[in-house]
Amino acid sequence: MTKKLLILCGGRTGEHEVSLQSAKNIIEAVDKEKYEVVIVGIDKSGKWFLFDNKNFLENPDDPKKIKLKNIGKGVVLANGELINLENGNIETGVDVVFPVLHGTFGEDGTMQGLLKINNLPFVGPSVLGSSVGMDKDVAKRLLRDAGIPIADFLVFRVNQKNKIDFKEIESKLGLPFFIKPANAGSSVGVSKIKEKKEFQEAVEEAFKFDNKILIEENVLGRELECAVLGNEEVQASVIGEVLPQKDFYSYEAKYIDESGAILEMPAKITEKESEKIKELAIKTFKLLECEGMARADFFLTKDRLIVNEINTIPGFTKNSMYPKLFELSGIKYTDLISKLIDLAEERFDRESKLNF
Repeated sequence: MTKKLLILCGGRTGEHEVSLQSAKNIIEAVDKEKYEVVIVGIDKSGKWFLFDNKNFLENPDDPKKIKLKNIGKGVVLANGELINLENGNIETGVDVVFPVLHGTFGEDGTMQGLLKINNLPFVGPSVLGSSVGMDKDVAKRLLRDAGIPIADFLVFRVNQKNKIDFKEIESKLGLPFFIKPANAGSSVGVSKIKEKKEFQEAVEEAFKFDNKILIEENVLGRELECAVLGNEEVQASVIGEVLPQKDFYSYEAKYIDESGAILEMPAKITEKESEKIKELAIKTFKLLECEGMARADFFLTKDRLIVNEINTIPGFTKNSMYPKLFELSGIKYTDLISKLIDLAEERFDRESKLNF
């Protein structure tokens, strides 16, 4: 008997289009003998729409123009069921959820809280791991306090916006440096500052996406990524390397401009370096309370291995590292999705035995 797998995609986020790309790939790869796919697309205003068939996207092969079709039924999730907003009827029950929602209102713990309230198993970290992983400031402070090397950074809140001094930043972090929202993914709102005239506009841009921003040192090193999978027992993939063909690995380079970066898998590093990265990826995963899946990103310099960040709902687009790295590690795309769902159900069963 197949289980009903709810794929949640889209969302109120700057990564809406990336989410749709990821969902399309997951839906194509999922084991149809095990799972009956139920598709809910969340539009940019936050409304939920149930799609009766898999033909739910316009311009599915164009990352710039991809969007949800205007053919879905308005629904809401309640008591583990999708309810039709027009007539109040139950459209379908749900057995397990794969929230393919990158960024805010999907990767930051908010959706995970809703799914827990609905008593549903779901793929990826739970509320705490998701919210900590999304907040770069909190994640970096936890890593730093645990003795895990990170890049130097400063944090500013929106009420400090007019008091951020370029000269002071330059004296502490040097040039160039990066400005980024504390809570955003896929390089959304990120700027690389090389001179003062770029500074204020970049600050304003970052504050469009969050009320807290990071200003971070520029690390001259190789950009390496490691995929992580598991709950209590965790495994790390082979290591991949991002070779940006432009100034840095921007949103466009990741998802739109196919010439923006070269992905080298596996990375050309030593066995010793590979094992050290895997060990640190697993340590970071556990320290930040992650479960199910995450991708850990690193900088490797001549004398340092630095944790850059962790992504708790990594991309599943055709260019994404996470599924590709595990395929190189011996887990095929379809089997990876099944494994992630198994981990979601395993955690749910474990938590169901607790007394609340």
